[in-house]
Amino acid sequence: MKYLALVYYDEKLMEQKSQQEWDSLNRECIACVEGLSKDGHYITGSPLLPTSTATTVRVRDNRVTVTDGPFAETKEQLAGFYMLEAKDLNAAIVLASKIPPARYGSVEVRPARELVETGNQAGGNAAEPVEESTGEIP
Repeated sequence: MKYLALVYYDEKLMEQKSQQEWDSLNRECIACVEGLSKDGHYITGSPLLPTSTATTVRVRDNRVTVTDGPFAETKEQLAGFYMLEAKDLNAAIVLASKIPPARYGSVEVRPARELVETGNQAGGNAAEPVEESTGEIP
């Protein structure tokens, strides 16, 4: 099953990192992708430019509205994503726990649903909820 791992962190805090710290984090992310790819779990992904480069598009009553910036102001900003292949949500959580920026913010794991011509539901096929854990990374 496909899972989208959305990486969030506070851009203001990350801007305070030195070039050496950024380079080290980026090397960790590259190694993480290499490991996920080797094990057959990585489908695609990408880091994103800062929210200052974002544009939000809305269509209401056939009228397009474009605004600068992200959809909502939040403490943590979407920094990138990983599309993962995992047997279930628990396996996806284990994979997401190894994404290096999780140390600085959070990684939201969400099952992806297949879009079909008929029979789609807003909620899709919801995955079983997982109990909250504060355990060690396996």
